[in-house]
Amino acid sequence: MSKLKPVNLRSFRKKVSHTKSSFRRFLTKLEKDPPKGLNGLTVKLEKEVWSEVDCLSCANCCKTMTPTFTPADLKRISTHFGQTVAEFKAKWLHKERGGDGDWMNKKQPCQFLNLKDNKCSIYEIRPADCAGFPHLPKKLKGYVHVHKQNIEYCPAAYKLVEKMMNSLSLI
Repeated sequence: MSKLKPVNLRSFRKKVSHTKSSFRRFLTKLEKDPPKGLNGLTVKLEKEVWSEVDCLSCANCCKTMTPTFTPADLKRISTHFGQTVAEFKAKWLHKERGGDGDWMNKKQPCQFLNLKDNKCSIYEIRPADCAGFPHLPKKLKGYVHVHKQNIEYCPAAYKLVEKMMNSLSLI
């Protein structure tokens, strides 16, 4: 049993609605003029974040977002289910209109999420997009757009940006 405080999604969504624009402005400013030592700070703060956020009490990413499935993901996961890639796509996925034409889940929450315990039924073979989420502590340069999106869905991403704002205001 986790000793971390469970994520309260209602409270999280309310907090995001009040701070999203200021967080996005902060990230844009960081992208344009990153302070010295930003990547080191991000790595340090990421460790703090994971000592405070329990993903299994949340699973908001799996409930509200969809990963993109790479060709390697499709092959690995369809093989696991004893299906061809085409059969797997037909059963679970749709091709994104416009954009890159990525393969994505047909529905939310994710069909592989157990809603009773927030665990992934294909965790060991999950899509690369899921394995990397919320993409911390990627170097900020080139990932600001990812963090701008993820602060709305992921308490860990939100907390990282919040900690960055607090730390950098002291410098």
